[in-house]
Amino acid sequence: MSDSQGRGNPRLRKAIQIGLSLAVVIVIFFFAFPKIADYGEVWAEVRDMTWIEIATLVAVTLWNIGTYWLVMIASLPGSNVWQAMKVNTASTAVSNTLPAGGAIGIAVTYGMYGQYGFSKSDITLSIAVSGVWNNFVKLGMPVIALIWLAIEGDASGSLIVAAVIGTAVLIGTVGLFALILKSEPLAGRVGEWIGRLVSFVTRLVRKPPVEGMGKSIVGFRRNAIGLIRHRWLHLTVAAVVSHLSLYVVLLLSLRHVGVSEDNVSSAQVLAAFAFVRLISALPITPGGVGVVELGLTAALVSAGGANAEVAAGVLVYRALTYLLPIPIGAILYLEWRRGSDARKERVAAEKADLEAASEEPDKALEARH
Repeated sequence: MSDSQGRGNPRLRKAIQIGLSLAVVIVIFFFAFPKIADYGEVWAEVRDMTWIEIATLVAVTLWNIGTYWLVMIASLPGSNVWQAMKVNTASTAVSNTLPAGGAIGIAVTYGMYGQYGFSKSDITLSIAVSGVWNNFVKLGMPVIALIWLAIEGDASGSLIVAAVIGTAVLIGTVGLFALILKSEPLAGRVGEWIGRLVSFVTRLVRKPPVEGMGKSIVGFRRNAIGLIRHRWLHLTVAAVVSHLSLYVVLLLSLRHVGVSEDNVSSAQVLAAFAFVRLISALPITPGGVGVVELGLTAALVSAGGANAEVAAGVLVYRALTYLLPIPIGAILYLEWRRGSDARKERVAAEKADLEAASEEPDKALEARH
């Protein structure tokens, strides 16, 4: 088989992707992570947590899971909390367990919201707008963290440079988005520029160029401008609350296993959290498993935390935010499927009743003759 045939074989690509993801996870958890902290010492730190501390963490985690439903509701007018709960948890469960799970999670989102009666265009707009707002917050959090560190006197020269770069990227991104919303001609030109940039990157990985980006951005603007005009504040507040809630889960996990403010300050935790979230956006492993754990642990240990305590806090945090949503999502998806099957049965029964009712007059006429 030639290289071009291998690249064109989706099953082979999928197998390679799964193999690489699995290799990364194995290397991190069996070779890299044990060099930072001994698993036995980590487990001892976890066992020392009280039931009150565990209950507090679970409560904050459940709150964090629910906060993203507010983002989904804000970006999809007509939806409600029960729909957002089922769609979000099910798609998250898929994203956290399968290679390229993000794409499959989006497909789950389309399927479930479609069953609730939402059109594909409405779902597409919701995914796009909520994604844009989440990226704005992701880009903004490192800047806020580094400003916080600078105020406390902990920011080094390299961190200040990173803050300046992050601020420039954030301003540039917001500026491009503002140009897209300002007018259709500007939206088209920005889209074509983005298309050329993306095509340059795709050529480097031997993939075809992107076409029609200008028209796509113009179409997005037409659909999004009304939603953004009326929902921008709801989207902003919901996205900020959701990201900060996730940070609070990490902070409490560290504090409950013994990583004090004197060891690692809240500002340092936010900086590590914000930068690792940017890195983990790359789809290296499902849900960033392994990458997030190693990145957070290394960053927080270098900030002054004890190895075993930091590793314990990070693993507790990931167990709550990465592992816990998987069974919750599976249960709610099965519940949605039962409801979906029941709806289909009701529709089929109603159609059968209508057909039977329409046949009765014909039978009556036949009897008269």
